[in-house]
Amino acid sequence: MASLWEQIQTWTLLDIAVTRWMATIVILFIVVAGRRWALRIFHVLAQGLAERTDTPLDNLLLEAAEKPAGWLIYILGVLAAMHVLNPPVTIFPILPAMDHLGRIASILIGAWFLWRMIDGLAAYFTARAAQTESSLDDQLVPFVAKTLKIFIIITGVLVVAQNMGYSISGLIASLGIGGIAVAMAAKDTIANVFGSIMILMDRPFAVGDWIKTSAFEGIVEEVGFRSTRIRTFDKTLVNVPNSTMANMVIDNIDARPKRRVKMRIGLTYDSSPKQIQAAIDGSEALLAGHVGVDQDFYLVKFDTFEDSSLSILLYYFTKTTHWEEYLQIRQEINMQIMKLLESLKLEFAFPTRTVHLEQEQSVSSSSSNKTTSGKLRKAAS
Repeated sequence: MASLWEQIQTWTLLDIAVTRWMATIVILFIVVAGRRWALRIFHVLAQGLAERTDTPLDNLLLEAAEKPAGWLIYILGVLAAMHVLNPPVTIFPILPAMDHLGRIASILIGAWFLWRMIDGLAAYFTARAAQTESSLDDQLVPFVAKTLKIFIIITGVLVVAQNMGYSISGLIASLGIGGIAVAMAAKDTIANVFGSIMILMDRPFAVGDWIKTSAFEGIVEEVGFRSTRIRTFDKTLVNVPNSTMANMVIDNIDARPKRRVKMRIGLTYDSSPKQIQAAIDGSEALLAGHVGVDQDFYLVKFDTFEDSSLSILLYYFTKTTHWEEYLQIRQEINMQIMKLLESLKLEFAFPTRTVHLEQEQSVSSSSSNKTTSGKLRKAAS
């Protein structure tokens, strides 16, 4: 037996010892079996972490690393087998090339793992964003994911180029000069992109919100990476660059928790103080009893003597911010106030002007005119 093993050690195939061929085959077999066991371990860990932890982030990490790890085992196993085989450079000058390709493949697998990790995180945060009321985060997640993927591609290309023997310092310098030229040519576009980022992060409004600025007023239909679209109440569509939008003073009407009503009731001057007090008390009771009126704060006060009326101030808030429901509440309150004033025999005032003529002045004026005319007739005679 010993002599047979000694004979085998002397055997060669393509100037490579048979024992090295045998060791290479064993390594490849271990690599294939090890990959299968590694994938099973990933599945077991994923199931165990899913049961023990509440967050799905650890599962996303394992799922993202599963396939890249399998291919990495293949690559490392093939490299190890080639080093064990160690073919002569005169016959198979492949070992340096395999090392070179192995490094490049490892870099690409690392980039693939990061890519899959970004996809998993994007899916997770997209599901979380769908549970929120704002729609801006639904747009922010894909934007960040695309930006990270572009960064991975650029970094991967540069690292691969460096491992292939290219000098990336000149490439980076040329990219810097080209970037300056592109930035100068597309400064407005870049400003709009940064404006969109500020809008998405600050969240001054969301899609569907009613906003008002010094230049326009309407409903936000879309927040893009270059511009924001607003549908005005005239049904026109306004496209505002995001760089301009980010610097505007924006009044988000829909951000208010309730809507204000401020109105005045003008009563005629022949109303008595008792009637005015009854109108105030009745109006307060109406506001206190209406289900659509916010009960935290409301006012009914006789505050001003107008030129043509006695003015009562009504100041209250509706619980709803929906425009149609808000108008319905105002209508119900107004109708009840009209019925209240009618029951109190009070009348609404409107702009009037009363002209008083004094009869004595007109009579004395006519008598003096007669005396003057008599004197004139006597003088003429």
